[in-house]
Amino acid sequence: MAARALEPWVAVCLGALLARWVAAGLEAVVIGEEHENITLPCGNVSGQRGLVTWYRNDSEPVFLLSSNSSLPPTKPRFSLASASSLHIGALSLEDEGNYTCWEVLNKTRWFQVWLQVASGPHQVEVNISNTGTLPNGTLYVAKGSQVGFTCSSSSWPPPMVEWWFQAPESRTEPFGNNLTVSSFTLLLMSQNLQGNYTCLATNRLSGRHRKVTTELLVYWPPPSSALQCWAEVSPASFMLQLTCRWDGGYPDPNFLWTEESGGVILGTSNLGVETLNQSQLSDGKKFTCVGRHILGSESGVSCMVQIRSPSILSEPMKTCFVGGNVTLTCQVSGAYPRAKILWLRNLTQPEVLIQPSSHILITDNGQSSTLTIRNCSQDLDEGYYVCRAENPVGVREVDIWLSVKEPLNIVGIVGTIVSLLLLGLAVISGIMLYYSPVFCWKLGNTFRGQDMGDVMVLVESEEEVEEEEDAAEEVEEEEEEANEREELPKEVHKHGHIHRVTALVNGNVDLMGNGLQALQDDSSEQQSDVIQEEDRPV
Repeated sequence: MAARALEPWVAVCLGALLARWVAAGLEAVVIGEEHENITLPCGNVSGQRGLVTWYRNDSEPVFLLSSNSSLPPTKPRFSLASASSLHIGALSLEDEGNYTCWEVLNKTRWFQVWLQVASGPHQVEVNISNTGTLPNGTLYVAKGSQVGFTCSSSSWPPPMVEWWFQAPESRTEPFGNNLTVSSFTLLLMSQNLQGNYTCLATNRLSGRHRKVTTELLVYWPPPSSALQCWAEVSPASFMLQLTCRWDGGYPDPNFLWTEESGGVILGTSNLGVETLNQSQLSDGKKFTCVGRHILGSESGVSCMVQIRSPSILSEPMKTCFVGGNVTLTCQVSGAYPRAKILWLRNLTQPEVLIQPSSHILITDNGQSSTLTIRNCSQDLDEGYYVCRAENPVGVREVDIWLSVKEPLNIVGIVGTIVSLLLLGLAVISGIMLYYSPVFCWKLGNTFRGQDMGDVMVLVESEEEVEEEEDAAEEVEEEEEEANEREELPKEVHKHGHIHRVTALVNGNVDLMGNGLQALQDDSSEQQSDVIQEEDRPV
């Protein structure tokens, strides 16, 4: 009871002493962590210790415990260690503050201890804005977007927060630090900002730290026009393989193959490759590929493939002369995927695949193939040849008959044709000479370069001549007068008919004279014949 009665006086003295010690900076500092135990020393004194009493210095000193066994501690977690030190169990943040040890031995001594309690860091939280989340929890952002980063932690005192970044296959680099909260914004995300972002929170009192690493992926979709799909023959087996590609984005899109007619799903994968068996194929059938990217629309982008069986165009018959060369051509069209072209022999034995050799040359150019036979032989090469075009959709064949013949005598044929042409020319010339001598005469004069001039002969009709028969005698008199005058026209009597002839001659005067003279001679002969007939008795 005596000891407790003295407490108010002791408190007053302790308050005065603490004020002087704090001003002088003589207190000791001890750091403890929340939920752990701590021991506060009562000065740095060795040897025998006296009566020790511990106080908590708030607005006024508060008794905690004493080495006097008659004074129990105020809390069970307070106890003496080594007869003088204060042991506190299960520290809490409320235990932080100034503590005073009062020792009485021969004289009274006071020792002050400053207890700091650290907590955390706990619950480090990282927030990244404008992100999406994959099924496995990985975050992703769109390329070119604006992204904000924030890191926080519950700790006492407030922690120091640091950001670290590590790109793939590179070392870790710091982004910056702050004493309370670290936040920053990346205005334009790019591919080289993809990697691991680490938030590190450190308690400055205890030195404890905690970090959280977040992987952030940067995605971008491929252009819509880049989607391609096609059909081809599987290299491993003769089966149809559908392939879909959509390049230019990250990550790879997902592909869905369906039959266009019934919407039957053939398969879905990131590879975009589906292999079909023969039962799933028919000529003209259509298949649709739909590509979807994680940043694209839900409907995605699609393309269509239509498969076709081949068609063949070729000549049905070819001819080769013995010892010569011949080329058989086979043109394939309409096949999708591309058809494989084969050449076979259709003899009495089953079809035999033709292999290239020194005697046979096979050349392929796209969907066209040629088979060239050198030094044709009637016994070996004559017969049917088969051009076969096949793809997984269908098979087409065409037969070509090759006829091998002996070479023809070209020189004899040409000589015979020339002889026939000359003979025909001679016959035509003879006919012309027989039926048209005047023409030949004119033609000859033309070759001789003579100027025949222009001659026009006017002949009156027989009816007019018959009307003048009664005036025959008058005509004879006129002809006699005409003989005296050559420039006048002559009348010719022949067989009781009179022909009046007028000749106009252009050109050579001598020719005109010769012509008139010929007419006069003919007229005289005819006139004499007429006179003789008139003198005959009736």
